[in-house]
Amino acid sequence: MVAGVGELGRLSPGTTQGYQALGAAGQKMRGLIALAVAVSVRCDGCITIHTHAAIKHGATREEINEALDVAIAVNAGAALVCSLG
Repeated sequence: MVAGVGELGRLSPGTTQGYQALGAAGQKMRGLIALAVAVSVRCDGCITIHTHAAIKHGATREEINEALDVAIAVNAGAALVCSLG
């Protein structure tokens, strides 16, 4: 497994760096990222929980809106790519 992660890091350094950054991110950032993911997977309960967690850790209305903007962009991009079929 370690060799596989090393190979992934060599082939896709941004992916592994992003993963490491998530682990180091503060609770507010983790809450915002989790909110964007929750929207992407359409989990109503998760959206509520992660919104409250982000607010609890200091996320502003603007930061929450930005996380939602990212979720919208990612999902629209995926729909575009899938439409190329």
